[in-house]
Amino acid sequence: MFFYLNFLFLQTNQNQGVSLVDLLLKSSPIAKFVLILLLLFSIVSWAIIFSKWRALKNAEKATDDFLSRFASRNAKLSDLYVEAENYKHSALTKVFLAGYEEVTNQMQSETRKIHSLESVSRVLQSATIEEVSQMEKSLSWLATVSNASPFIGLFGTVVGIIIAFQGLSAASGSSIQSVAPGIAEALIATAAGIAAAVPASIFYNYFLNKVRSITATMDRFSLEMLNIVERNYL
Repeated sequence: MFFYLNFLFLQTNQNQGVSLVDLLLKSSPIAKFVLILLLLFSIVSWAIIFSKWRALKNAEKATDDFLSRFASRNAKLSDLYVEAENYKHSALTKVFLAGYEEVTNQMQSETRKIHSLESVSRVLQSATIEEVSQMEKSLSWLATVSNASPFIGLFGTVVGIIIAFQGLSAASGSSIQSVAPGIAEALIATAAGIAAAVPASIFYNYFLNKVRSITATMDRFSLEMLNIVERNYL
């Protein structure tokens, strides 16, 4: 396909003096709409990719630092609560804060005990769900672009083929020059659809696996925190 497309462009340039830019400018309104739409999809997708990449990278680092501090022998929940601002990029830290605040709200001043461990568990679970929802935010756009872009490109391909046949029927004789613009337009639409879909698909799956990994870490942390609360505050 690549060599055939090059052949079409070479034939067009040699015989009609039309460059790739000229071909795009002279393409049909439908083809232009398809290409512009795919370009916008791609721009938004890459913006989400860079933003999500940075956010998850910072979250992973903050989570690792927090877990290291949490696992240290002299770590106390009250100390971690004070130091939580140092790990503000971590979703796990926010889960801890929600659980700790529930513990302090339940705690009785005389006995320093809580009355419902199940309530703490529900708060931790609710906070985890909220943080997972935040991490998954915008991923649906990548999934949509991944699924829809090839079909949008295919629509442009069909339009290009129709234009190629129209050029062939209008030409006095059958030649590659009469169908080259339409076929080239069709191939460009196909390539644009693939170019928009592939990065979105790759990074959607990558980010989804990252979110699942962080979610599993938060679930394990919640169980560990419940064990600590049960030993010390119940």
